[in-house]
Amino acid sequence: MSELILLQRDGAIATVVLNRPEKLNALTKPMWRALGEAVTRLSADDSVRCIVLRGAGEKAFSPGNDISEFATERSNKAQAIEYGAIMHATAQALENCRHPIVAQIHGICVGGGLEIAAFADIRICGESSRFGAPIKNLGLVMAYAEMAPLVRLVGRSIALEILLEGRIFDAAEARDKGIVTRIVPDAQVAAEARAAAQRIADGAPLTARWHKKFARRLADLRPLTDAERDECFDCFDSEDFRIGYAAFLAKKKPEFVGR
Repeated sequence: MSELILLQRDGAIATVVLNRPEKLNALTKPMWRALGEAVTRLSADDSVRCIVLRGAGEKAFSPGNDISEFATERSNKAQAIEYGAIMHATAQALENCRHPIVAQIHGICVGGGLEIAAFADIRICGESSRFGAPIKNLGLVMAYAEMAPLVRLVGRSIALEILLEGRIFDAAEARDKGIVTRIVPDAQVAAEARAAAQRIADGAPLTARWHKKFARRLADLRPLTDAERDECFDCFDSEDFRIGYAAFLAKKKPEFVGR
C-alpha cells in the first residue's frame, strides 16, 4: 500500500488513513488511485466488518485536491479527464464497498475531502471541524460522479447552496444540513469513531452488508423485483441468525461468523 494511503487492521476493523499530514492530507492523483485500490481490496475481504476512514493527524480530514498539481496534472481538459477517471473509479469503489464505512473527521473537510466523507455511512466530527466546497473560486465544477453522493446526502437544494455560495461552515451547520451524523468534542473524535466501528463489528456482518445493499437499492426509483423482495428473508437461513437468536434467549453476547 502506498505510504500516502496507510492501511491498519485491528481485528475486524480496518482503518484507511489519508497520509499527507504536512499538507493537511491534500489529495493527489496517486492518493486517489491508492485509496480506490485500498477500498476495493477491503471490500472483497470477508474478514473485514467495518472500515474507518480518516486523515492523518488531527488538523484535517482533507482540504481537497492539492492545488499545486493543477499546473502539471490538470492544466487542460484532456489532463482533467484522465485525472477525473481515477477520482471517479475511487468514488465507485467507495460507493460499492460492501462493508460499513465510518468517517473520522478531524478539522478541515472541504472539497474532495467532503466528497470522500459523503460516501461514508456514519460521519463523526469534532466541534471545531469545518466543511464546504469553494471550488467556484477556482472556476471549477464538481462532476456528476463527485456530486452524486453529496446530492444523495443533503438533497439538491442544500448541495447547490454549498456549491453556489462556496462558504466554509462549522460542524453545527454541517449537522443541520445532514452532512455529519454526530459531533463530539475534538479530543473524543477518535474514541467515538472507534466505538461506532466496534458496535458495527460486533453485529452480524451479513446483516450490515444487506442493509447497505438495500439502502443503496432504495435510492433507485425502479420498482423492486420479486427476487429483491425475496432476498430480504435470506437472513433467516443464515448461521448468524441462529447464533443471534440463541444468544438473545441465553442472554449472552452473540459471536457472529458471517455465514
